[in-house]
Amino acid sequence: MTLFPTYQRNDLRPVHGEGAWLWDESGKKYLDFTSGLGVCNLGHAHLGVKEAVKEQLDRLWHVSNLFQIPLQEEVSERLSEASGLTFTFFCNSGAEANEAAIKLARRYGRERRGLAKPEVVTFRSSFHGRTLATLTATGQMKVREGFDPLPEGFRQLPYNDVSALDEGLTDTTAAVLLELIQGEGGVHPADPSFLRRLEELCQERAILLMVDEVQTGMGRTGNLFAFREAGIQPDVITLAKGLGNGIPVGAMLGRSGLEAHFGPGSHGSTFGGNPVAMAAAKAVLREWMETDLPIRVKETARHLAALLHERVAGLPFVREVRGRGWMWGVELNRPVAPLLPLLRERGVLALVAGPYVLRLLPPLVTKMAELEWAVTRMEEALLLLEEVGGDESISRV
Repeated sequence: MTLFPTYQRNDLRPVHGEGAWLWDESGKKYLDFTSGLGVCNLGHAHLGVKEAVKEQLDRLWHVSNLFQIPLQEEVSERLSEASGLTFTFFCNSGAEANEAAIKLARRYGRERRGLAKPEVVTFRSSFHGRTLATLTATGQMKVREGFDPLPEGFRQLPYNDVSALDEGLTDTTAAVLLELIQGEGGVHPADPSFLRRLEELCQERAILLMVDEVQTGMGRTGNLFAFREAGIQPDVITLAKGLGNGIPVGAMLGRSGLEAHFGPGSHGSTFGGNPVAMAAAKAVLREWMETDLPIRVKETARHLAALLHERVAGLPFVREVRGRGWMWGVELNRPVAPLLPLLRERGVLALVAGPYVLRLLPPLVTKMAELEWAVTRMEEALLLLEEVGGDESISRV
C-alpha cells in the first residue's frame, strides 16, 4: 500500500465507461447511479467532450494565467448568459471555487461594509469542501474532527428554519453560503419560503447571497442551475463537478460590482482555466445551449421521480423519497449500508448520504428504459434487505 488511506474504497475496479454504464475488469457492467460523485452528468466518454479535449490536446495544454486564454472568455460568456452573473474566476474543483467565494466575501465585507471581522453564515448539515476554510464552513462535525485550530469567521444556522434568519444574520454577516439541495447532508431541498426570506434579508442588509451549485449545477436538478427553478438571484454561485464532465474544472461566478473586490493579486490558480479544461467546459455548455438536451433531461427526470415515488416510496423500510431532477435520496428506517452490495450484485452502483440515506445521482443521459431497469433492481434489493439484517457499518461506493 503506497496511498494514504483517505478513501474507504471497495474492490470494484472500473476499466471502461460509456453513457450511463461502467464495466469492471471482469467484464461485468453496472448502471452507474453515482456519476463519479455527480460529475459525469453527460455520461462516461461523452463524444462531444472527448473530441473537444482531443482537439485541444493537439494544440496547447497549459500556459498559466500570466497570458490571455481566449477559451476562458468564451466559457465565461456562456456562463454569464445562462446565469445572469457577469464575472468568472476559474479553478480546478468545488472546494477551490468555494474558497474563492469565501475570500471574495471577506474582501467585500471589509471594503464595502467596513467590517473588521466579516463573517460567513452557512447551515447545519451542509457540505462545502475539505480545505481548512471550506470544512469549517461545512455544517458537519465529522469532517472537522482532528483539524483544529480552524479558521474564524464562520457560523452555522439551522437549515430551512425561517425563524432563525432574522437574528442569525447579524451586523457582522458579510455573506451567506448555502446549497439549494444538501447532498452530503442527506439530500434535503431548501423550502421556497426559507429561500424567499433569506433573499429578502440579504438584499435589505447588503449581505452577499452565495449559492454552492457544485453538485446541483450543470443540470443535476433538471435546470442548468438550481437557483433558476428556486426563483432567487444570487450574487455569487460556485460550480465544478458537471462543468467538465470528468475533466477537473471549477468556477466562481459573481455579479457586476464584485470585481472591485477581486482585483490583480487578490487570488489566483496555476492550473485554473487551462485550455484543456476550458475545451471540456465549452463542449459541456454547447450540449446544454445548442441541443435539445434540456428538454430530454426534464422529460426523463419527471419519469425518474414518478418511478421512485410509485415503486420505491411504499416499500418496506423506506421512510421517505426526496429530491429533485436527477438528485434523489431514499431514506430508510435502518442503516443503508447492507443495501449497497445487494444493488451492486444486481448491476446498480449507488451512494450513501449519511447512515440511513441512499443517494442516487444518475447521469442525465440515462434513458427511460435504463431508469426502469434500475428501479426494478432497487425494488428487488429493498425486498431482500430484511434477510441480510441491519449491519451498522457504513459502506461507500
